[in-house]
Amino acid sequence: MRVVNNNFHALTHKNYRYFWFGQCVSLIGTWMQNIGQSWLVLTLTGSPLLLGLVGTIQFLPVTCFSLFAGALIDKFPKRNILIMTQTVSMLLALILSALVFTDTVKYGYILVLAFLLGLTNTFDMPTRQAFNIEIVGKEDLMNAIALNSTTFNLARIVGPAIGAGMMAYLGAGWCFLLNGLSFIAVIYGLLQIRTTPYVREKKKDTGLLKEIKDGIVYISKDRLLARTLLLVAVVGTMAYNFSVLIPVFTKDVLHMQEKTYGLMMSCLGVGSLIGALMMSFRSKKGPRLSVIITCCLLISVFLLLNGMTGSVYTFGLLLALQGFCNILFSTNCNSSLQIHSKEEYRARVMSVYSLVFAGSTPVGNLFAGYAADHYGANGAFLLCGLFCLIPCLIIIIAYRKKADGPEESAAA
Repeated sequence: MRVVNNNFHALTHKNYRYFWFGQCVSLIGTWMQNIGQSWLVLTLTGSPLLLGLVGTIQFLPVTCFSLFAGALIDKFPKRNILIMTQTVSMLLALILSALVFTDTVKYGYILVLAFLLGLTNTFDMPTRQAFNIEIVGKEDLMNAIALNSTTFNLARIVGPAIGAGMMAYLGAGWCFLLNGLSFIAVIYGLLQIRTTPYVREKKKDTGLLKEIKDGIVYISKDRLLARTLLLVAVVGTMAYNFSVLIPVFTKDVLHMQEKTYGLMMSCLGVGSLIGALMMSFRSKKGPRLSVIITCCLLISVFLLLNGMTGSVYTFGLLLALQGFCNILFSTNCNSSLQIHSKEEYRARVMSVYSLVFAGSTPVGNLFAGYAADHYGANGAFLLCGLFCLIPCLIIIIAYRKKADGPEESAAA
């Protein structure tokens, strides 16, 4: 119990324990579906570009509707929104499993379901981010985010391993069915939570467009928020295309099948898990600008190195290292944005975070799929690394010149 209090102090909050337990179960199912869907599409079409298009369609709603979602989320209880989004996600997974089991699944159906899931996630992601502070408070926020990352990446190890076995011996349909059933745990946890949500100050309703404009102006005038979100946009576009490049690299460069693909995804998860655990232990120190800058540069380097290898061992090691840096980068950015934002703008700031992080993924997935189609998986990794490194350097240098002095804490 002392270890929990010292290093996982977010778990001392009863409401957070309910939320965390549900995530532990549900995220394993989510990763099973992710690996199952990617391999199913690649098997049905044989095209990296069409696989990239699924990712693009899934994240397209985030790009189009995140700003509207953020303005709406600020008006309603976040727990209720999460119960609705999780229920819809469960139904979509069960529909996909039924299509596979009845042998009626088609590429077009997968695109439609991917779009609907993306639309659901447009509301789910910023709500989930803004809900954390309601159940743990500012003091334990970074620890909660680090614990969420730990859970997410432990699921990234376990989920693909189970999913690969399911696909090899039982078929992809079981991945989707078990994912659908796993949402019961998170919905149950949300129903048990009792909290007093933040109530906005009563003022004249100025409409959604005015709310969106106010949020964008607020971000643009804050140098810390603007710089962080620009870096997130670059890294999100070029470095988070795992669902496209890892299966293509496994099949075309390593010449291996489902089990190796699952193992490579697990390598990424191991590195991410180590990073998340480290952030849990160091969360009291708060988000750091130096960590954000170092990690976005290292992520670019690892992408370039992936483009130069053909070894399964080197590829697995590089994925683990990238996973480690990904978590340090995203946790510090996420915490910095939430802690630094004013209460009345937090959901809107986090909706922009979802837009530039997850919403940039459609562009990245399509680019990665196109590059892999024309230059191979190695060439795609090289291009992604190059287009990640150069913009990050430009942003870092530009904002350093604007700075009045050194800024050590990203939450300052």
